Amino acid sequence: MANTPGSKKAVRKIARRTEVNTARRSRVRTYLRKFDEALTSGDAAAAKDAFAKAQSELMRAVTKGVVHKNTGSRKVSRLAAQLKKMAAA
Repeated sequence: MANTPGSKKAVRKIARRTEVNTARRSRVRTYLRKFDEALTSGDAAAAKDAFAKAQSELMRAVTKGVVHKNTGSRKVSRLAAQLKKMAAA
């Protein structure tokens, strides 16, 4: 267990950061789910709007360090491919 003042402070900081990062990750998942729902509904305008919001939220998570840069880019790329496939159909 933490027994030096510095390590006790580190435990408190980690707990706060974990809470913030969990909230951010949850927010990203929410926007991804909204995009998926818009995609399955077949509404191209709603899907395009949801894509923009999901992309923005993913990139924000990247800048905050919640998601790795390549992971964020890969997810955005796959979302764009799904949107393009839907638009073509």
